[in-house]
Amino acid sequence: MEITSVNNTVVKETAKLLQKKYRDETNLFLLEGFKAVEEAFRFGIDIKKIFVLKEKANKYRFLNKELILTTEAVLKKISAADSAPDAVAVAEQKHFSINDIKNCKKIVLLENIKDLGNLGTILRTSAAFNFDAVILFGDCADLYNPKCVRSSVGNLWKVPVVNLKNINEMRVFSDYQKIATLPKAKNLLKNFIAKDRCIIMFGSEADGLSQTLIDFATDSVKIEMSQNVESLNLSISCAIVLYEIFTCK
Repeated sequence: MEITSVNNTVVKETAKLLQKKYRDETNLFLLEGFKAVEEAFRFGIDIKKIFVLKEKANKYRFLNKELILTTEAVLKKISAADSAPDAVAVAEQKHFSINDIKNCKKIVLLENIKDLGNLGTILRTSAAFNFDAVILFGDCADLYNPKCVRSSVGNLWKVPVVNLKNINEMRVFSDYQKIATLPKAKNLLKNFIAKDRCIIMFGSEADGLSQTLIDFATDSVKIEMSQNVESLNLSISCAIVLYEIFTCK
């Protein structure tokens, strides 16, 4: 199949998936570029259709499905990237529940995280350091926003992600070590030992962890750093903590 008009009905319907409203209504999302499409295919994500730049079609034959051959203008219309990728796919979202992660040992919790780039990067980091699950607690950014999908660099499905709104839902983890990352924690990261079953909790850059989660925590830890610097980017802080606690000790 070949579609070259940006006014084509299929193109217009696909472009709607750039908006959260339509992603929620259809349970679909967009994958941009070869790496994201390849990783989604490898992990069994259901790819419904894919638009491919005509001259790049051979790269995507591994999908074993009909390609929609198209132009850069069409790809630009259905992509959130500054420059059009060589392919954009429509795929079905994958959802997990708390029952899927209640026996996981190492869990990252992110509270009220809004920055899509940070979220995607932390998902990638969690996969890199062999974490078992990620909890998005409270009012968090949309996991399936194209920017988050893109910044996760094909790692979006390697770690199950669960959205939780209420602290009561966290009671299933009552026997876990719950570690709050706090700027005024007494424990220094370089000396901290995590238990086998633990949840490491990060708040947003703007507000940090809520008092609710601080009270829920059983331990706290901070990154020792120069007093000349007030704070670090959230994804950088997360990477340092996860690496130091769970790979160096």
